[in-house]
Amino acid sequence: MIYRFKFITEDDSDFQFTIDIDSSAKFIDLHKTILEAAKYTNDQMTSFFICNDRWEKCEEITLIDMEGGMGGSDYDSYVMDKTCIDELIEDEGQKLLYVFDPMFDRCFFGSLKEIRPGELEEPAIVKKKGKAPQQTQELEDISKIVKDAGGIDLDDLYDGIEGYNEDEIDSEGYQNIDFSEGDPWSN
Repeated sequence: MIYRFKFITEDDSDFQFTIDIDSSAKFIDLHKTILEAAKYTNDQMTSFFICNDRWEKCEEITLIDMEGGMGGSDYDSYVMDKTCIDELIEDEGQKLLYVFDPMFDRCFFGSLKEIRPGELEEPAIVKKKGKAPQQTQELEDISKIVKDAGGIDLDDLYDGIEGYNEDEIDSEGYQNIDFSEGDPWSN
C-alpha cells in the first residue's frame, strides 16, 4: 500500500508538505524524507509519536534505542530503523507528531491523508509549500521571544544571585573556575 502523509507546523502556517511512502517502509525512511523536505540536518534526537484523535501521544518511535540508559518513559517505545510504518499506522486520518527540535518540543503535525493500492520503491515529496521554520531555537531567539511577550529578560536572569559574576562566564557560557585552591569535586 502507498501512504500519503501531510505535515504542517505551528511555527509557520505557510509551510506544509506531503509525502508518499510505501506502508512497509521503516520510520527511518519517513524521517529522512521529512529532513529532506524541510532541508534540515540529521543531527537532532528526533522522535515520532503516534497520537490519538486529540493529539495525545501514545507510542514513541525514537531515532536510537533509548531503553538502555533512559528508562522510565511514559510511552511504548520503538526504534525508527526497526519499525515499519504499517506496524503502527493503519487507518486514514491517523495522527502523528514528528519532533524535530527536542529541546523546545517543536514538531510537525502529520496525518495519514490517503491509502492507495500499489508499491513505492522510494519515498517521494509530492507537494511542498512555503519555507520550513528554523530547525532549532537558539538561546538568543528564545530570549527575544520571552522579552517580546513581556516576560523577563534572560540577560537579567542571574542579576541579584549571590556569587554570580558575569566576568566568570566565557563567550560560550561556561564558567571560568579558578582551581588554584584545589578541585572542588575531589572530596
